[in-house]
Amino acid sequence: MTNILICGVGGQGIVLTSKLIAATAMEKGSPVRSAETIGMAQKGGSVTSYLRIGECSAPMFCRGEADIMIAFEPAEAVREFACLRKGGTVVLNTHAVMPVTAALTGGSYDPSVMEDFLDRADCRVISLDAEKLSAQIGSPKVMNMIMLSAAVRSGVLPFSLEDVAEVMKKTVRPQFVEMNMKALYNTVL
Repeated sequence: MTNILICGVGGQGIVLTSKLIAATAMEKGSPVRSAETIGMAQKGGSVTSYLRIGECSAPMFCRGEADIMIAFEPAEAVREFACLRKGGTVVLNTHAVMPVTAALTGGSYDPSVMEDFLDRADCRVISLDAEKLSAQIGSPKVMNMIMLSAAVRSGVLPFSLEDVAEVMKKTVRPQFVEMNMKALYNTVL
């Protein structure tokens, strides 16, 4: 059983990432359960996806049971941190998205505080600036593929980059396959 939590804010590609992981696991013959909480995703609000690969009766899991957290935003990683098991893995996009409330009130948001919290926690942290890497590839729309690549390369997910690539080719529009392949295979940790 592998428990996966994917979190971030609306517009970052969390739902597609979740679907790709689920479809890849199913292609490999594993049962999958998933659930999403979307909330105010269209306004930059929190988006969370729960995935369970293996035999289970429910898609959601209890606090402290996620084997891996794929966090598209630092504050969302901290917000959902209680879901991660001790010694679990966090794949963290260090590029912060200022919360709507801070932007509207003129407040500040320092993502380094979130990163420091994770660095001191009992977990393995794989940090990368997926925003910067996606710009190097040529499109912000591949950030989710960069995050998925890092998660697969962490060794926690029960499949390979090649497995994801095969599912991705069937899932995304043909004109976006090449760019997504670049993101999947050129993410360096």
